[in-house]
Amino acid sequence: MLSKEQRRAFYKSRAWQSVRLLALERDNFECQACKKNGDLFIQQDEATKQKHKRLDVDHIKELEQFPELGLELENLITLCVKCHNKKHQRFIKKSNKWAHDENW
Repeated sequence: MLSKEQRRAFYKSRAWQSVRLLALERDNFECQACKKNGDLFIQQDEATKQKHKRLDVDHIKELEQFPELGLELENLITLCVKCHNKKHQRFIKKSNKWAHDENW
């Protein structure tokens, strides 16, 4: 299991930056989950590609459990931020159980 500091160092490494770019290029800078669902999210410009604000490269087998696969291209997939957050169940709105209740 990797510590928070080890993960941070991994994601800042030249090796990660290099394999990340290879994954983005292999996936044509397209979210593979959107593409599979018939939608298409494409990174629009070179500046955004460099800033990597709209696309993430995700580990299919999670880095924390499989650190030995961290730099394996076959273990990486390009996802838009929305699909990446959905996969990891982040920032999901919780339903209000009282939303349909009568207001007094």
